[in-house]
Amino acid sequence: MNIEAILKYFPSLTEEQKKQYGMLQELYSDWNAKINVISRKDIDHLYEHHVLHSLSIAKLIGFIDETKVLDLGTGGGFPGIPLAIMFPKCSFTLIDGTGKKVRVAEEIAHSIGLKNVTTKHIRGEEEKGLYDFVVSRAAMSLPDLVKIAKKNISKEQRNALPNGIICLKGGDLDAETKPFKRIVETCPISNWFDEEWFKEKNIVYLPL
Repeated sequence: MNIEAILKYFPSLTEEQKKQYGMLQELYSDWNAKINVISRKDIDHLYEHHVLHSLSIAKLIGFIDETKVLDLGTGGGFPGIPLAIMFPKCSFTLIDGTGKKVRVAEEIAHSIGLKNVTTKHIRGEEEKGLYDFVVSRAAMSLPDLVKIAKKNISKEQRNALPNGIICLKGGDLDAETKPFKRIVETCPISNWFDEEWFKEKNIVYLPL
């Protein structure tokens, strides 16, 4: 699977966006040989398992211009980098507690010419900024994520969905969503993407 997988679901990409997405396979393959940010068996499925997975968030919400997004526990740049390509007029701050992973995210953002990405080698507890949304990809359980990230959610609303946390998770989520059952929304990614791999994958959205 390659960039065609993205065009299948996002047909109106600009030439610049197509070019940026197209560069990711080679860049991540090169970096992964030096610093393991994606499992070796998974690097061949980069577009489906990482890029498209990240972009499911763009199906849940189209961030309006100037939206501020924090990617907490970004690893090598997911979901932050694919989303930053998709929403070039929004700002993305990518943080992780592992310095070498942040370096990969920073280098790749620079290599593809992203001007709307800031990277920081810090843990979520140390981040003090305010954002419209905090996004995360299975970095930790939802209750733990809420404890760390709720301080970072701005009260100023600008998007169609209220500000909050949007995270990508697989498997049975009943236990971790139970404390928030009145307000949490769990959306199967298979609502938007028809590849088999997405069958057990979800977006969890928690307004805060």
